[in-house]
Amino acid sequence: MKTYLRSIAFLFVTALLTSCATCPICAPKGKVEHIVLAWLKKPGNAADRAKIVAAAKDLKAGIPQVKALSVGQVLLSERPIVDDSFDVALVMRFNSKEDMQAYEKHPVHVKAVKEVLQPLTSKVVVYDFVTE
Repeated sequence: MKTYLRSIAFLFVTALLTSCATCPICAPKGKVEHIVLAWLKKPGNAADRAKIVAAAKDLKAGIPQVKALSVGQVLLSERPIVDDSFDVALVMRFNSKEDMQAYEKHPVHVKAVKEVLQPLTSKVVVYDFVTE
């Protein structure tokens, strides 16, 4: 009976871990991931970080092309390969390059950049890629 239950548990876990349809972090092939790293003018300032996080959530709520959003603060690390010098990071998912370009021109995004991101950050780095 133990072997049977172990086999069922193994099959269940394997199905969950290998199926992107059930995995919220898996992006289907061909989606666009937009990664933004921001360094605050006042490093570590919780109030400024909260404003950027709120603005990012407003982007998700106000721009239909944004299909997914993850946003948060840096996770400090002692590993030499990890760059933990930034303050805030966000990752957005779009269905296509064209959707990302529409997002970039959207009034909600333009306003957030002008009124929140630019006044509060000393540096912003962006990485975009297409999922495989």
